[in-house]
Amino acid sequence: MIKIKIQKINPDAELPHQMTEHSSGYDLYSSNSKDIIIKNGEVKLVHTGIAISLPIGYEAQIRPRSGLAIDHQIGVLNSPGTIDADYRGEIKIILFNFGKDDFIIKPKTRIAQMIISKYEEVNFVLTDKLDKTVRGNGGFGHTSY
Repeated sequence: MIKIKIQKINPDAELPHQMTEHSSGYDLYSSNSKDIIIKNGEVKLVHTGIAISLPIGYEAQIRPRSGLAIDHQIGVLNSPGTIDADYRGEIKIILFNFGKDDFIIKPKTRIAQMIISKYEEVNFVLTDKLDKTVRGNGGFGHTSY
């Protein structure tokens, strides 16, 4: 288990919360003091009131909550969003309402989930040719759905 330092930018902010024992995602909460309305087709940047300090070699991925997606058609616009190990600012979530109805974000609403992932640093090596594979350069739909 890794330890991640967390800071409350807003003293009333909720800390990320794992809803079940083995959930990979930690729910993130809005830190608004008044209701925020996201009209249908609208995008809003929503504050969480927290900042984190990730160890080098880790990232936080911000993903939509499935309940908000199916019940209210609310998603994270740049999903998954990435929080880099050297970022120390407040985590903010870009929410998009792709439904027909307006959506109200009340204070301390669970708005997204955060997954902590390890990643590898790479060294790109320029080459004139790549290794051959059976797939080759077959792209979108090459296996005929």
